[in-house]
Amino acid sequence: MSWNVFVTRPIPQPGIDILTDHCSRVDINADDRVLTKEELLREVKGRDGVLCLLTDTIDEEVLNTAQSVGIFANHAVGFNNIDIDAATRLGIMVTNTPGVLTDATADLTWALILATARRIAESDRFTRDGKYKGWGPMLMLGNAVSGTTLGIVGAGRIGTAVAMRSVGFNMRILYTDTVPNETMEKALRGDRVTLEELLGQSDFVTLHVPLLPETTHLIGSRELELMKKTAFLINTCRGPVVNEKALVNALRSETIAGAALDVYENEPELEPGLTEQKNIVLVPHIGSATVTARTKMAVIAAENLIAGLKGDRPPNLVNPEVLEDKKT
Repeated sequence: MSWNVFVTRPIPQPGIDILTDHCSRVDINADDRVLTKEELLREVKGRDGVLCLLTDTIDEEVLNTAQSVGIFANHAVGFNNIDIDAATRLGIMVTNTPGVLTDATADLTWALILATARRIAESDRFTRDGKYKGWGPMLMLGNAVSGTTLGIVGAGRIGTAVAMRSVGFNMRILYTDTVPNETMEKALRGDRVTLEELLGQSDFVTLHVPLLPETTHLIGSRELELMKKTAFLINTCRGPVVNEKALVNALRSETIAGAALDVYENEPELEPGLTEQKNIVLVPHIGSATVTARTKMAVIAAENLIAGLKGDRPPNLVNPEVLEDKKT
């Protein structure tokens, strides 16, 4: 077909192969960086489709510039980087890649739980700096994980996968969500509680909610004060769910024992003071960073894009109102 598409950043080759098999022109931003607004506006002009990433801000100006684009296929589960209302109004389809990064993100969540509890990053720095002079009974004492209480905020696919991984640690499961989770309650004997109850009783609080107006700064000063002084906060969902300024203050004052973040409120910028805290583990948004997960995401995004270009309903369409509007 004579479709002309643009890929905003390098993605795993299987996704590119799907695009080149179906399109006459596939241009890729060869630099592994986020395009500037001016570059993005220039590149989307005259395209039939765009495969974009969560790091691309697809606002109304970009959508208006992309007058010929019929679909933006987001290489991500989340799509808060795209103005969905504007896309729908302009008749542009938007898709995402759900379901493929569940295991990868759940695995990373557990890596962060263990890293915070057992002071892994701190111990690594200590050893590399030549400070290790031999075993000592008080050296790098951490916290137990087995037999503690795991609080899961958001019991969707990833939250459930995190809970399932707790079985080997004999943990008590608490969760909060807008709807009951049968797996949590029947398979794990978990209890659905309020956010306040969860914060007050959990030894590890892990966040797995989408970024919505009601979840922005879901965890702030008040919520951190409700947590145990011995508790840890883990965030692998979206940065703005946590008020980072409040988190820095809580870590400084030892209101909580520690935290681990994979995502940030103003990514990639970090809240001043965050890196100064010894009781936090910081990783660069690697929740889905396995070869398996990222390859599946690339394939799904490409398949969504091609389906939209063919005039079919893409498998992961997030604004189906577009098709309804076209029918009328």
